[in-house]
Amino acid sequence: MKNKYLLAIAGALTLALTNGMALAQGAPQCPVKIGAVIPLTGPQGPIGKPIADSTQLAVEHVSAAGGIKGCPVELALRDDTGQPTLGVDAARYLVDVQKVPAIVGVVGSGIATAIVSSVTTAAKIPMVSCCAVTPTLTRLSEEGKTGGYFFRTIPTSRVFGVAHAVAATDRGYKNPVVIYVNNDFGSSLLRDIEKALGTLGGKIAGAVPYNENQPSYRTEVNQALAMKGDALILLAFSQDGATIAREWISLGGTQNLVLHNTLRSTDFINAVGARFLTKAVGIDNAQVAGPSVDAFNAGFKAKFNRDPIGPGLHTGYDAVVVTALAMQQAAALDGTAIRDTLRLVQDPAGETVIPGVEGIKKGLEAIKAGRKVRYVGATGPFTFDKNGDVTGPALVWKVEDGKLVTDKVIDLEQMTALFRRIGF
Repeated sequence: MKNKYLLAIAGALTLALTNGMALAQGAPQCPVKIGAVIPLTGPQGPIGKPIADSTQLAVEHVSAAGGIKGCPVELALRDDTGQPTLGVDAARYLVDVQKVPAIVGVVGSGIATAIVSSVTTAAKIPMVSCCAVTPTLTRLSEEGKTGGYFFRTIPTSRVFGVAHAVAATDRGYKNPVVIYVNNDFGSSLLRDIEKALGTLGGKIAGAVPYNENQPSYRTEVNQALAMKGDALILLAFSQDGATIAREWISLGGTQNLVLHNTLRSTDFINAVGARFLTKAVGIDNAQVAGPSVDAFNAGFKAKFNRDPIGPGLHTGYDAVVVTALAMQQAAALDGTAIRDTLRLVQDPAGETVIPGVEGIKKGLEAIKAGRKVRYVGATGPFTFDKNGDVTGPALVWKVEDGKLVTDKVIDLEQMTALFRRIGF
């Protein structure tokens, strides 16, 4: 009995030493976790939940394709409710308690900025945001305050500023009023719209900020109505935006609406009423047509039985997959190693990897075999620049028969020309 007991202890010690050596050599503990901070409740909940679906789909595709370093992948998802303080708390929990080596998602610009400033940079954990568009994050990177740990799969707000100006001036709106959310995201986008609109022959009649999550915005709406604009550009999240739009229309405001991508949802349409949105247009980032976009669209529809229409769906998927490929490429699953491989999986000379189980499987196996890869994503081809930013096209959407449809695409060549013309 004594010998059996000693043998059991010896076996346990051997196993512990083996596991310790494996960890020291970079072997992962299964399942491999990827952290995600996404608003599931609060004003941003209506757009956050579909984004969470898309990120979960990406994780399922990576696991079905063979996983990261042979391990299945688990999405450690935390709800930030659209509040920076809770976003920071969520990120801290993911880093300190769940020990995630990377974080994706992060919808709100203010939340992303707070997490980068308070959590991920100090912890040396890369964050790949699907949806934060503020140029503040570019400035922080240029000043060396992100440590190179911040990336995003969505273009900055300047692309959206140009798209708003194009959507307005295409319809002959020369003097729109703006109602915008009173945070860094809203104020930065307002400046970009003002500059772009001025170049394209328009001028903002005035701008009114609002604070989130209020039961009514009649005061702000009346202030905007007094400015007598020929259209309303509304920069708001879905829940607040629906309240503002209803009050704007009920108080006699024009139905010439130009809406931000955060309002590109059936929840917003249903809350306002499709009959009041027949003159409305909105903007969003666009995808380059091609097999990679088609592959994602087909995979999303197969999983959820609906088309992937809405903000953050394509960019959310790409944030997960490019991170997973970088984790496969990294020598060890630590933040710095992953940071340093995020650009390597976008090698122009590499084998093309596209969304979907088979496409991702090809990429994971190529990396394992020591070959170069180039991820061409749900948004099409993209490359992180020195600040972790990407460029991309935009689209203008409208509401027809209660449904969201694309009205116009501003392709990458056109967007680049507009940037030069405006001086961005």
